[in-house]
Amino acid sequence: MVRVGLTGGLGSGKSTVSSYLKELGAEVIQADEVGRELMEPGHAVFDEIVEVFGPEVVGPDGHLDRARLAELAFRGGRLHELNAIVHPAVIAAQGDWMRQVYLRDPKAVAVVESALIFEVERDARLRGESEGILTYWRRRFDRVIVVAAPDEVKIARYVARLSPGAWDEKIAADARSRLAQQLSDAVKKSRADYVIENSGDFEDLKRQVDAVWMQLRELGNNLRNTEFIQ
Repeated sequence: MVRVGLTGGLGSGKSTVSSYLKELGAEVIQADEVGRELMEPGHAVFDEIVEVFGPEVVGPDGHLDRARLAELAFRGGRLHELNAIVHPAVIAAQGDWMRQVYLRDPKAVAVVESALIFEVERDARLRGESEGILTYWRRRFDRVIVVAAPDEVKIARYVARLSPGAWDEKIAADARSRLAQQLSDAVKKSRADYVIENSGDFEDLKRQVDAVWMQLRELGNNLRNTEFIQ
């Protein structure tokens, strides 16, 4: 099985790429969706977030007040604390998912879509961690795809998604703040196996994804896995 990490900054279009890869036949999981599920009541991640950030991050309905939590994390300088809670659980869940995919199809192309593959490693090392799944997450992938686009394009896409038809400077400022927490495309490209430039039209994007898919399928067909190691 080929284990693929698909990453890119906010607004880069990685979800569009992952959706198309799924159409082509890839198995796909989205880190954001896994994280959202694990942050629901009844999960250990939810309990730890409340313990660390306080009851103020719980809304009247008993679920996390995500807007308040985001404010504390991004504007309050506590993003590292939040990531240290969420990321290990998300990565462990992804490992379980990959094992299930392998059991179904040892020659599958299993794609994990995540904005923060490289940032997770960086932040773990900044916290002084030298071992563990966060520090060496990149090594869990056989190939990494980076989806890149100019920052102004990313910001415009983010605003258009959250405020269709009207420019919202507050949302744009939020996008800039989030991008500032992420590594630049130049750094990500230097560590990627494949780079997809997403500043053109969808047909151009599809051509690039098709080319990468052919290489991933060839790699999967040539692998002789005897067991899944994660």
